[in-house]
Amino acid sequence: MSRVTTALFVTAILAAAIPTAASAGCYGCYVPPQPCGTCYQQQVVPPQYRTVEETVMVSPGRTIAHRTPAQYRTVMVPQTVMVAPEGVAYEQVPPQYATQERVQMVSPGYSYYAPVQPRCNSCGG
Repeated sequence: MSRVTTALFVTAILAAAIPTAASAGCYGCYVPPQPCGTCYQQQVVPPQYRTVEETVMVSPGRTIAHRTPAQYRTVMVPQTVMVAPEGVAYEQVPPQYATQERVQMVSPGYSYYAPVQPRCNSCGG
């Protein structure tokens, strides 16, 4: 039983003596499983946006028809004659445009791992 206890004690001391990522100065890093390797720290690039101005049609052009009644005049006292017949007058309304701004994503956000030089005593760093 004492051999098992001694082996556990020696293993605990050796595990504490081996330099880790924290002792190498790599806090919050990903360290690949290699002795005193390069630390990789996550870098985050936010999404990029831009404002785009574009011309939009607010209302389309249209034609409005106005009815014009016939015109009559009295030529002589007992007689009324038509001077102009009934007709239609057309009014053209041009389309209305406006400038509208909208936000457009240029590139989505992403993250990557960049190497960070460790500061450990056993690697000479």
